[in-house]
Amino acid sequence: MSAEINFIDLILEASLLVQLVMLTLVGMSIASWAMIISRSKVISAAYAHTERFEDKFWSGKDLGKLYHEVKARKGSLSGIEEIFYSGFTEFARLRRTNANSPDFIMEGTGRAMRVSVAREVDNLETNLPFLATVGSISPYIGLFGTVWGIMHAFIALGQVKQATLAMVAPGIAEALIATAMGLFAAIPAVMFYNRLSNRVGKLEHSYATFSEEFHAILHRQAMSEKD
Repeated sequence: MSAEINFIDLILEASLLVQLVMLTLVGMSIASWAMIISRSKVISAAYAHTERFEDKFWSGKDLGKLYHEVKARKGSLSGIEEIFYSGFTEFARLRRTNANSPDFIMEGTGRAMRVSVAREVDNLETNLPFLATVGSISPYIGLFGTVWGIMHAFIALGQVKQATLAMVAPGIAEALIATAMGLFAAIPAVMFYNRLSNRVGKLEHSYATFSEEFHAILHRQAMSEKD
């Protein structure tokens, strides 16, 4: 081998198992980037949607009118609108049958909103565990390919009478590419997993805060109707 062998040549001349390891890492990297882009768009849209709805909610608009507007788009609701819709729907349902039991009404309303918050957060976290998995195992997969490649190179070296560094260096270089590819797949996955998880956590806090504030508003309404 010459000293001018490029990156592609090193991959093509690696052993079959090392090539399979590299192919696996490339596939994991592509899949993780697809999920990073997809989740980033979904979470960014959820942030914008939350901000728009909260502006409308706190603008002083009648909650009954806002509820009917949201209800008209029932099939496409998500995020904070879904929490509002589920809470108001349960509140209205329980109020019709238990008008004199505000505590019972608010307990059911709060439970409905908590379930809705949990469901919306679960939707936002879709595929994030895959990023964590890629970030955790990719370096080890790459290391496995490297160990195998170096072992293969030294076995081949043992079959010659006079070994030199020039003979073993290309094989080691081929093997080390697997480790580099493992890190190439792992580092972005870990970085974006932490970033996206943090953003989901902030949205979860926003959802929980909104549900508590909305619960307090409905509770005051239920108490005033009782009086």
